[in-house]
Amino acid sequence: MNETSLGDLIYVCAFCLGGLVFALGPFVLVHLLSARKTRQSANKTGQFIECGMAPIGDAWIRYSAVYYLYALVFVAFAVDVLYLIPVALVYNRAFPYRDLVELLIFVGILSLVIVYAWKKGIFEWNRKKSPPGS
Repeated sequence: MNETSLGDLIYVCAFCLGGLVFALGPFVLVHLLSARKTRQSANKTGQFIECGMAPIGDAWIRYSAVYYLYALVFVAFAVDVLYLIPVALVYNRAFPYRDLVELLIFVGILSLVIVYAWKKGIFEWNRKKSPPGS
């Protein structure tokens, strides 16, 4: 093996070792820094601690589908911004009319997400009425 190949092999091994450190390092760090014991007061030894307060109610509650539709709207606008910033930087350099038409088509398609959400009534906050006597 010549000297150049050996140097390249050392770089590849160092890169692989660095990748393993970055992949496994957080797990080792969390293990070293995590609490060793759970809360020992009032027979709550098996309870997980997140904020130091006793949990109220069950963790398995149902969320409305509206939250998922909010996520859809957010993703649509995130994609919109990720596309529009590079387009705005190079707009009007090579093909100004074609760029404008493509931009209008893209924004028009993404605006359909807003129309869909509006028709579904996502932007209306209706409070759930609590049952009488509670």
